[in-house]
Amino acid sequence: MEGWIIWLSAAAVLLIVEVLTQTMWSLCLSAGCVAAMIAALSGLDAGWQSAILIAGSLIAYLVLIPLFRRRHGHAKTGDPRTGMDALLGRRAIVTHEIKPGECGRARIDGDNWQVRAPGADRAIARGSEVTVTGYDSIILDVAAGNDSTAPTITTH
Repeated sequence: MEGWIIWLSAAAVLLIVEVLTQTMWSLCLSAGCVAAMIAALSGLDAGWQSAILIAGSLIAYLVLIPLFRRRHGHAKTGDPRTGMDALLGRRAIVTHEIKPGECGRARIDGDNWQVRAPGADRAIARGSEVTVTGYDSIILDVAAGNDSTAPTITTH
């Protein structure tokens, strides 16, 4: 079997793995396989093809990883948190008054969340700005104004 067919097959398998796992490593290795396939088509021997596979994979990693991070906002914020963790430290506007010991509601980026203010001794009025300090399941813990403390995570 021709060497370039092996490299092409390996690249295709790695692309399928990338689609299923989204690890970025398999995409970089697939790019290296394409480079090795080009080397095989150029008539280079197996040693050169292997060296080009390694070099192509490393170059793809050095180019693609920063592009991926920039596209998904990680380079701007330096914070790769996702899901509920991404809400920690965010500011929200109260849409339904939060009374001591009870839940209210607040809006973050157009999403309306059930919130509570643990430790608050007075109600937090509608329209007030609060900071997300933690969460328990899908209920956010908030603090009014500058009362925010270090974020805590409680999951059940």
